[in-house]
Amino acid sequence: MLTTSVFWRFMKARYTEEQYQGMLQDLFRRFPSFQQAGTAAYKPGIENMLVFDQLTGHPHRRFKIIHVAGTNGKGSVSSMLTSVLSASGLRTGLFTSPHILDFRERARIVQGDALEYISKDFIWDFCERWRDTFDHLDLSLFEISTMMAFEWFASEGVEVAVIETGLGGRFDSTNIVTPVLSVITNIALDHCNILGDTLPEIAFEKAGIIKPCVPVVVGESDPEINPVFERKVLYTNLPESKFMGSRTEIMSLLTFADKVAPTMWNQHEEILAGMDLQGACQRHNLRTVLAALDVLDIPFDRSCVAGAIERTAARTDFHGRWERIMTEPTVICDIGHNEHGLRLNMKKLSDMLAGGECGGLVIVYGVMSDKDFGSIAHLLPAEAHYVFTSAPGPRALPAEELARKYVAYCSESGVPCASYQVEQNPVQAMKMALGAASGMNAPLVYVGGSTYIVAEIIRSLA
Repeated sequence: MLTTSVFWRFMKARYTEEQYQGMLQDLFRRFPSFQQAGTAAYKPGIENMLVFDQLTGHPHRRFKIIHVAGTNGKGSVSSMLTSVLSASGLRTGLFTSPHILDFRERARIVQGDALEYISKDFIWDFCERWRDTFDHLDLSLFEISTMMAFEWFASEGVEVAVIETGLGGRFDSTNIVTPVLSVITNIALDHCNILGDTLPEIAFEKAGIIKPCVPVVVGESDPEINPVFERKVLYTNLPESKFMGSRTEIMSLLTFADKVAPTMWNQHEEILAGMDLQGACQRHNLRTVLAALDVLDIPFDRSCVAGAIERTAARTDFHGRWERIMTEPTVICDIGHNEHGLRLNMKKLSDMLAGGECGGLVIVYGVMSDKDFGSIAHLLPAEAHYVFTSAPGPRALPAEELARKYVAYCSESGVPCASYQVEQNPVQAMKMALGAASGMNAPLVYVGGSTYIVAEIIRSLA
């Protein structure tokens, strides 16, 4: 019997490219994503997802899962784990969000060096079959894309899938799964209007992915939040304690990556130097991945770990993380958007400027309106020239307003205000940035602040 995906390969397409694009646009319009619409698209609770899961026959139960949550680094950690497992010969699914250039990026299968995105045929068929259910359950775009990925992975016979949460953990659409390993990369203040105003509150939401008898790796420990994870592991496993034994045995399920020496940590400098994922944050992400591999109960080839991690971006087609998209001038894109994620990036830019690695710095920058710009503004290097811009969509902060916020911050803080320009359209903003860079010696152009800014500019330069 042919699987759904294979069946469609033998069928003449029942739709045109125009119809396919129209269907995607309709999905985004009727079931908006959080990245576009913010809290208006957020639907707390997983009850509808559980119903949808039952209707589809629980496809996620047909393969092993590694579940990844955290404020920053989820995409990098998920992609590194996928690269290692696929390099070991395992047919590995990878589900991430949001996408940069193509909706199909959200679900991919990697085995060895072979990479496959979810097909347009499968997307079309899935949406045709479940269209009425989307409306009946009032599903979000993320719920739809999550189940689409699960069903595709199952139909394609994946052995293991790395599943990245969308927002939080406890009420995230992906949290219907029971994984073989849960990973929480780190905790920082982000989406505070939904997840909470303090680190322990946010940690509580992320800890919602912790399941009975499932090992947990937390990438970055913190005295303020460690007890949240410790209590969650203990309370989640108490009903199972008759099978597991003592409290000490239960707590052995929890690993803080920065408190242990992972098996291959003695090679971390060499691996970092060879990685095609750059950026200061990758040191933390690498340690998290190595610690996760130490507790992962899935056979894989340890001899390929270093090489697989070094080729993560190439093997998984991973974009937007300190990604160099031009060389003359050097243009680097990064989707880091909160204080925790931007701190290392902005420091690296300042260090590159001070150390002579670049002779001038131009930053194309835009943010979402629900971001606390005050927590980010102090990170912006005063030595740079800025082109403030805005992503498309109602959630984005208009470029003019961003510029006003920046000037107000400089005035109130008594710090020098850098030179800047304002251009609402990101593509035109990039042209302005390249123009400004042309008058500098060995310039570097950095694009960031929003996934959608990065996506628009990468798309325009493709």
